[in-house]
Amino acid sequence: MPLPDPLVRLIEELQRLPGIGPKGAQRLAFHILRTPLEQVERLAGALREVKERVTYCTVCNNITDVDPCAYCSSDGRDPRIICVVEEPQNVSAIEKTREFKGMYHVLLGALSPLQGIGPDDLKIKGLLGRVNEGVNEVILATNPNVEGEATAIYLARLLKPLGVKVTRIAMGVPVGSDLEYADEVTMHKSMEGRREV
Repeated sequence: MPLPDPLVRLIEELQRLPGIGPKGAQRLAFHILRTPLEQVERLAGALREVKERVTYCTVCNNITDVDPCAYCSSDGRDPRIICVVEEPQNVSAIEKTREFKGMYHVLLGALSPLQGIGPDDLKIKGLLGRVNEGVNEVILATNPNVEGEATAIYLARLLKPLGVKVTRIAMGVPVGSDLEYADEVTMHKSMEGRREV
């Protein structure tokens, strides 16, 4: 017996989410079908609200619901140090250490010629503009994989002529993984053992 069209559409939409295959999408769809309407409406409201209210900070490109974001508008952070990360979730990984008190810059990706992502696709121009406003050190905290390493090398070549100290996080984070999966101790060691590039 074929499934009702609305359920088929829901399964198709859920399959578009990362990490959700056909069986997982079907399980989620049937779970939503069994869930009380009030809970489904709260889920739908949360999805709508995140799309309407969450945006990117005009200074650092981190996700925020106020502009500039809480990090960029904080008086307790050191504007002379910028930590460069690939994605907004990487900021959370570094913040878990409670050690870093500088500013952030989110590139919204990494160099990947095979996927057609070049320097113009990343938020590099904003970083260069910020460095010219009295920054002493830029910490390159891109992921320790091929794309992250290529991005770090590219940025180091751009930043060094500007007279700023360029450091790279230490490799406490396993090569081939993403920063968002690093535990607090590993992330702390990575920040503590950073080196000049």
